[in-house]
Amino acid sequence: MSNTITIWRKELQSYFRSPIAYGVLAFFSLITGYFFYVGVVYFVRASVQSSMMGQSQPMSVNESVVRPLLGNISVIGLFLIPMITMRLFAEEKRSGTIELLITSPVKDLAIIMGKWLAALTLYASMLGLSLFSMATLFFYGKPDLRPIMTGYLGLLLLGGSLLAIGTFISTCTKNQIVAGVAGFSVCLLLWVLDWMSSFQDSVAGKILSYISVLQHFDSFAKGVIDSRDVVYYLSAIFIGLFLTARSLESLRWRA
Repeated sequence: MSNTITIWRKELQSYFRSPIAYGVLAFFSLITGYFFYVGVVYFVRASVQSSMMGQSQPMSVNESVVRPLLGNISVIGLFLIPMITMRLFAEEKRSGTIELLITSPVKDLAIIMGKWLAALTLYASMLGLSLFSMATLFFYGKPDLRPIMTGYLGLLLLGGSLLAIGTFISTCTKNQIVAGVAGFSVCLLLWVLDWMSSFQDSVAGKILSYISVLQHFDSFAKGVIDSRDVVYYLSAIFIGLFLTARSLESLRWRA
């Protein structure tokens, strides 16, 4: 456990010594801030129009602002997650330190978990910035807190699964750009599988829909925790880290 924490701390320091962390956090804050502003403006205008038309049913802040924002955050993560994972092992291979790492007495599990947890910590920090926007809603309205918490849980699980896959891809090349492009391609494929399955009702279409990461996030965005979606994301994390372990083991044998 101590080795995992040491590697986790080292990776976090590496992120913040380079422009990657600052660029990712700044870009995420800018884009989510814009989407939040647009959502609030739409909500205010629609509320004024409905009150002028004499509609007694108030609009829901969660449905009009929170849920669309969570969906937009998940899409933004699709672009930023490969930037977080592309350097995890590719940089080690490029600089030649991968041989020292895999021949050290540190177990593969500690190495993998330390690097993945560091990437997850950066991703969680990124999500934490959007909480400032969410907090302002409680000053001017009464949103339901539980769907917000459920939505962020879904974002963490979604991000954790894509980070695990990106970690595996990073072990397959020593070029960070290649790792980033390949990671984005795989993440995008897992994203659009749900769209592809919507054109067919066959068994293959249902399988594609189940594999899609987007399909399993919808319940969280609605404020519903479905055990099937939790199992899916945990399984995706396990598979990604398992493949990373096998890839790292092959590197150890070749070293």
